[in-house]
Amino acid sequence: MKRNFLLIAFFALNFSFAQGINDYQYAIVPATFSFLKEKDQYRLNTLAKLFLEKQGFVTYFDTDPMPEEILNNNCAKVYLDLQSKGNFINTKLQFTIKDCKGTVLFTSEEGRSKEKDYYAAYTEAFRATFPSFEAIHYKYSAKAADVSAAVATNAPVSSVTAVAPSAGAVTVASDEILFAQPIANGFQLIDSSPKVILKIYKSSNANTFIAVKGNLQGILIQKDAQWFFEYYQNAVLMSEKIGIRF
Repeated sequence: MKRNFLLIAFFALNFSFAQGINDYQYAIVPATFSFLKEKDQYRLNTLAKLFLEKQGFVTYFDTDPMPEEILNNNCAKVYLDLQSKGNFINTKLQFTIKDCKGTVLFTSEEGRSKEKDYYAAYTEAFRATFPSFEAIHYKYSAKAADVSAAVATNAPVSSVTAVAPSAGAVTVASDEILFAQPIANGFQLIDSSPKVILKIYKSSNANTFIAVKGNLQGILIQKDAQWFFEYYQNAVLMSEKIGIRF
């Protein structure tokens, strides 16, 4: 009973910060947490990045290449930091999300583990912090979706145009959201497992990518603010609607 009361109080306290977090679309995760010695040790940094992407943030490691519009505007991003508060008996982790001025926008509940193995202990403790953030229901409050989309694809707003669906194409749709990770000359699109589903490469048109999905090769094209992977299968033009978070 006491624990339930504390959780309610905790969520109520953090709810007041939700509006501030909702103003941000981009999140930065350090490639190495300060209490660890190696880059992405115990895969905690990757776990943090995937968690924020699952919540809806466009997320980068601080060592990733970024579009200039994001790189040169620190105050357009929030920054995640993870702290270790445990000892040799208990592993305790807690994360914070701050703005560019160091103001704390959110502090998670403390996650704990008694596992002896470091990998298992850090993973369990970190995952135990997630529900406290999920409870605030983050949702980016975009005021200009076209501008955000242009920034994410490193394209000027004026180049975003509506394109009619390809005539004669067989259209299929998926409800799954894929997350874009920058690679050389484009992005790889991963699911929540994480597994690479597609690799897309920039073309001379900001709304069109060269796309590879397994043995399939085609294009990823933007139509009416939605993305479609188009390719030929048995001489039939297929158009696969895909949800993407850049």
